[in-house]
Parts: sequence; structure tokens; C-alpha cells
Amino acid sequence: MKFCILMGSPRKNGNTAEVCKHFMEALKESGVETVYITLDDKSILPCRGCFACQNVAGQYGCVQKDDVQSIVDEIISSDVVVFATPIYTWYCTPSMKALLDRHFGLNKFYGEADGSLWAGKNIALITTNGYDEEYGAGPFRDGIVRLCEHSKLHYRGMYSVRDVDDLASFQTPEAISGARMFAQKLLDECV
Repeated sequence: MKFCILMGSPRKNGNTAEVCKHFMEALKESGVETVYITLDDKSILPCRGCFACQNVAGQYGCVQKDDVQSIVDEIISSDVVVFATPIYTWYCTPSMKALLDRHFGLNKFYGEADGSLWAGKNIALITTNGYDEEYGAGPFRDGIVRLCEHSKLHYRGMYSVRDVDDLASFQTPEAISGARMFAQKLLDECV
């Protein structure tokens, strides 16, 4: 089994990274292969809406030359994809949003090519935000659930931690055990 964690935070040692650290420790202890990609280090151009990818069968097919192809390769080779992001104004960060908009080439629904390069993948969310889970991260979760339905992906849930005391909020026994339990939940469900 392979996990691909897509980190959307621009802060490499910030709150979301702290939650992911404990999540990944649990995966490592289970012997799971894990790829951790920080999106802020990558060149991710916005989708141009040109539909060129929709006419390329069997591969991603985007005409833009940036880092998205290598990210897509990791997504395709993984069993579980985790979108990890702080929530800014009820949605993900700009780098995460740009990547999500570029998912288009993974689904061949609108041109000469047919099928999906990622149907059946398991998708999960790790979010951090300043509100309770539903109010703060609910809109982002709802968007991902719709993406999963449209793309025939398996949505496996969200682990969200509220920031009430900056980094200390993400180092509490509850936050740490929650991240570890979420990892175990995904391992149990995605075998």
C-alpha cells in the first residue's frame, strides 16, 4: 500500500505539518510506503481550460510544462491520496486549489479520450483551521466529496484540528492521538 500526502501549507513547519508528522509516524510504524509532497515548493500553473488533456488517452496529457505531471505520477501510483491543508477563508490554500483545478486531465470525460486515470483511489483530508470542523472545513470537504463522486473516487473522511493556541493546539495528546487514529482508520479501510 502506498500513501501520497499532498501538503498545501506554505509553512513547512506549521500547524498542518505538525498534524501530518504524527499521521505519517503511524503510517511508518505500519510499514506503509509514504510520499510527502509540499506543493508550495512546486510550480503549479493554473488550469487553462484548453481541453487538450481530454484528447490524450492513457496519460495525463496537459500541455503545460510544470511540476504537475510528477505530482500526478505519484497520485496514480498511490492507493491513498491525502490532501493536507490549512483552511483559508473556508477553502484550501492557493497551491492546493491550483492542483485540484488541474485534476481535469485525470478524468477523460470531455473529449476524444475516454476513462479515468485515478478512478477507485482512496481520498482523505487533513485540515487545520480556526473554527470547529464543520464550520471551518465543511465547505472544503463538500467540494472534495463532489470531486470524489464525479471522479469515481472513494472519499474516506477528514481529520481536522482547530487552532486555539497556535502550534500548541496541534501538539496536544488529543491532536496527536487523533492523527494517529485517522491513519489507522485509513489503513483499515483501504486494504
